[in-house]
Amino acid sequence: MEYYGDLVAAIKGLRQRGYTVDFNLDKDRIISSDSKHLHPHEFNVDEYHRFEGMSSTDDNSIIYAITTDTGARGILITPYGVYEDGTSDIIIKKLTIRNHGN
Repeated sequence: MEYYGDLVAAIKGLRQRGYTVDFNLDKDRIISSDSKHLHPHEFNVDEYHRFEGMSSTDDNSIIYAITTDTGARGILITPYGVYEDGTSDIIIKKLTIRNHGN
């Protein structure tokens, strides 16, 4: 797995490695940039990278490298504390940081 010094480098590096789809979080699923809705059982988190902002805790984020069951690869970027906004327990469990990243 690669090491990235900041979020911009991680985005660039993951894009170069084939993670080209943009994903957004939507309570109990993720939505791809082409409007496909994916539930937790339809994708896997390949790795993640956590970044802490130097000037503000508002700059803290996690970037996830995701592969879907259909083989699409992309990234999901979330701020720390995203789970307070009505995100379902199922998606929280899927995105919980375990031993699949640094």
